[in-house]
Amino acid sequence: MLRKFLIALSLLSLPSLAQAADITGTAKVRDGDSVLIGNTRIRLGGIDAPSADQLCLNNKSERWTCGVAARDELAKYTEGKNWVCHARSIDRRGRTVARCEVGGEDIQKWLVRSGWALAYVRISKDYEADEAAAREAKAGMWQGAFIAPWDWRVRNKKTTILGATKPPEGAHSVLLASASGPVAPSPDCTIKGNVNTAGECIYHTPTSRWYTQIKMKISKGTRWFCSVEEAEAAGCRETKR
Repeated sequence: MLRKFLIALSLLSLPSLAQAADITGTAKVRDGDSVLIGNTRIRLGGIDAPSADQLCLNNKSERWTCGVAARDELAKYTEGKNWVCHARSIDRRGRTVARCEVGGEDIQKWLVRSGWALAYVRISKDYEADEAAAREAKAGMWQGAFIAPWDWRVRNKKTTILGATKPPEGAHSVLLASASGPVAPSPDCTIKGNVNTAGECIYHTPTSRWYTQIKMKISKGTRWFCSVEEAEAAGCRETKR
């Protein structure tokens, strides 16, 4: 009953949002489905992209940070371009849920068709055909094996694995892991990233002085990197010690 009331209440707020001015400008990409325009945090509606700490398997059954890839591909594709976002609602985290166009193109459609996000059919079926096209083309995440973003957030050993190829034996143990967990997701991904008291992202290689002191916990904003290039692309700088 309470859930129905809350849904009805959120629907009542839609007309005022629909009449509000569009949010425009260049965007800072925070995740594969969330950006910042000015001071407005925006959640791209109708889709769901992997979180930055989510792992997938590529077409060679190698683990890779597909969440980072989704974020970086979105940032690269939209760099320097103007965004126009049409507000639809406000989510429970205070973000504006919107449908956005970049250079006149539906950016949600591009993300799903490129395989960097899935159609979030619980909310909208607008991008189902684009997801089918991405799956057929083995684009983005569909090249290998992965867990749907909404399932990954509440994952367990019975979570369904999606993908264009049959996942190899032991795939669950890889896909259930996190790029921000206490154990490195791969022997090749041993660079530690953490956030200091000034809010800066700092990376530490295994030879860094404080490497062993960095405790990898999602709640503290830590994550593993597979290379210095990846760490720097994420906006991190090397530790000074």
